[in-house]
Amino acid sequence: MKKGFIALFAILIFGQNSFAQNSGNNSIKILTQKKGVSIRGMAVPNINTIWASGSKGSIALSVNGGTDFEWMQVQGYETRDFRSIHAWNEKEAIIVAVAAPAVILKTKDGGKSWYKVYENADTLMFLDAIHFKDASNGLVVGDPIANTIFLLSSNDNGEHWNQVPSNYFKTTLEKGEAFFASSGSNIAQLSKEDFLVSGGMRSRLWINGSAMDIPIIQGGKSTGANSMAISPNGNRIMIVGGDFMKDTSRIQNAVGLKLMVEPNSDQKWQSKRKSSWVIDKTIGYPNGYRSGVEYITNSILIACGTSGVDISKNKGESWDLISTESFHVVRKQPNTNAVFLAGSGGRIGYYSIP
Repeated sequence: MKKGFIALFAILIFGQNSFAQNSGNNSIKILTQKKGVSIRGMAVPNINTIWASGSKGSIALSVNGGTDFEWMQVQGYETRDFRSIHAWNEKEAIIVAVAAPAVILKTKDGGKSWYKVYENADTLMFLDAIHFKDASNGLVVGDPIANTIFLLSSNDNGEHWNQVPSNYFKTTLEKGEAFFASSGSNIAQLSKEDFLVSGGMRSRLWINGSAMDIPIIQGGKSTGANSMAISPNGNRIMIVGGDFMKDTSRIQNAVGLKLMVEPNSDQKWQSKRKSSWVIDKTIGYPNGYRSGVEYITNSILIACGTSGVDISKNKGESWDLISTESFHVVRKQPNTNAVFLAGSGGRIGYYSIP
């Protein structure tokens, strides 16, 4: 989201001054910090590689599992805020700058140089998040233009981007409905489904261009969904958000969905059974507004926000606060039960499930 929403986010970002403890199995260990930098983009393509992106054109990269980080500034873009990033490996990554002019940049040499793969000078542009469902196919979502969701697609590893036609969207946006660029995670994909979560005055889950009502707090400029994650088995979706101006409130700040498949006794036709996403009424609420969420396993989740970090070990039915530290984004470390988190002050942290 743009304009007034940026200012609202800034109030919360710079209002957090404390740091996580660096000892103990149950604590978040701070791996690196960068004063004056806010990180909202993170990608962890393999167990050794961690990319992070944020304000002041800042990029952080570790190729040894977080032991060391190299901090870089993208030349010529030192004032831009790269709130979303996708990485294929330690050499190849793509970053998205919010606000006009809309810019998407790519590197193939570990961040030493970047080249432009998309630019749009429309003053209304505000790109929120990027997601790739495989090595080649990706989407970038932006705030509405002319009352239509702005969506870009690529099928060649992000080298070229084209706007998705407006007739892809079968549901009409409502007044004040847009997208939060809070963690680069309001978009997700499965092989045949594209998911978006909108927020603001209206907050909904969008599946292949059609909107579904969800029971999350909405109706205000700072309310609604911020982040979504899909379970490793593809059968569950967790959505988190809340009201970032009341970041300790536990009122309707999470929604879970599960995939329901219609029964069919004829085993030959199992692959053709109809399925649908339904609200999981067993989901509980994290301990405040949360801007990022990630599945660790099919049962364990981590959610983070400006007022703390929560863990759930029962598919989101209940949440335990593990830290009161502010983090904007969380990403799983592949092949482990651990995550990396990032936030204001250029802080990148590590947490391993006890």
